Amino acid sequence: MQILENSKIKEKLYIEKLENGLTIMVMPKKTRKKYIVWSANFGSIDNKFYSQGEENLTTVPDGIAHYLEHKLFEQENGKNSLDVLTSLGVDANAYTTNDHTAYLFECTDNFDEALEEFMDYVQHPYFTDENVEKERGIIEQEIMMYDDYPEWAVYMNAMKAMYKNNEINIDVAGTKETIAQINKDKLYKIYNSFYYPSNMIIVLAGDFNPKEILEKIKEKVILKNTEDVKRVYNEEPEEIVEKYVEKEMNISMPIIIIGYKDNNLKENKIKKDIALEILSTILFSKSTEFFKKLYEEGKLLTNPATNYEFSKTFAHFLIQVQTNYVEEVIKEIDNQIEKVKENGISEEDFLRAQKAVYGNYIKDYNDVSNIASIIVADYFKNINSFDYFEEFKSVNKNYVEKILKELFVEKRKVVSVIKPVAE
Repeated sequence: MQILENSKIKEKLYIEKLENGLTIMVMPKKTRKKYIVWSANFGSIDNKFYSQGEENLTTVPDGIAHYLEHKLFEQENGKNSLDVLTSLGVDANAYTTNDHTAYLFECTDNFDEALEEFMDYVQHPYFTDENVEKERGIIEQEIMMYDDYPEWAVYMNAMKAMYKNNEINIDVAGTKETIAQINKDKLYKIYNSFYYPSNMIIVLAGDFNPKEILEKIKEKVILKNTEDVKRVYNEEPEEIVEKYVEKEMNISMPIIIIGYKDNNLKENKIKKDIALEILSTILFSKSTEFFKKLYEEGKLLTNPATNYEFSKTFAHFLIQVQTNYVEEVIKEIDNQIEKVKENGISEEDFLRAQKAVYGNYIKDYNDVSNIASIIVADYFKNINSFDYFEEFKSVNKNYVEKILKELFVEKRKVVSVIKPVAE
């Protein structure tokens, strides 16, 4: 067993890779809560691949990773494992992202009983024509719900404005047309192609004895390893698709996303992520003159939300705001970026932002669900989550200014706006 210790947050991470290739990570915490997540490195972007031992390319319908997530709870004995777990008093769930699918539960009691059900359903898929068809209507309703969700629409429109071919444009749930093509054979195909031990991770955080819980899980793992699936992704040009996209929806106040496409996928992503969090604080935090001015003028009620999203195939930085003053606020954001570019960052502002961002990283390790989610997401990006703390000291003011000048350029920029329906 490997033990990683981080003195800055006073936490230990116990890591064991089983003989079948499955990685298990445990972070003990002094809390009554227990949290476990089992995740496969298979998400919405993985729609083309060469399955193990096959020479022909397999293409699967958009939304199939999410469909599988829904269906895995169904068991041959007629029970639904989500219902079984809920009856035990645990908080169980699952989710699908662009690069992984995760199954999880959190509890204070009945962990062992819940673990039995959890380890059983993830490893025993049961798909029939009937149960696959039954789920289709449920997922169609979910797709319709997302279609009416303005925050999702403004995000997806930004992605489509930014990327011409990249699979990030695929809606996680798919469309009514694509999920109509999903059947039991395709679900078994992707389960057998992607749900193998070395393509998965189990993370536990909370009230655990690492050695004891590792032994319990080892006893219950029955999946056999296989050779890696070969994924195929589209080539993406450096250029954006269109600079501005707008849509009308039933909302009371417009939503804006300003996005910058990052084509430098080989750069140290941890270092850049830290730099962009520091930069976001300097540019848009509530303490900035930028925000104070717009707040006093009634143009912004909250400061802009920012996020640097990245994976092995894409990277971009997003700024999101909600305002009735669309053109003015976009212009103010542009001016703020150009002002800091031109004047540089003061040492005082840099140190204040650095301290705030570092404090947020430490807070992330106070909650067991946050801990597990962070570790899983980082793992599938080939990142050790503790490396953020080690990399922090390498992010200086000059590097942050360099990222500001390289990434925030007009040719990389897109604007997506959702406006209220015109009367």
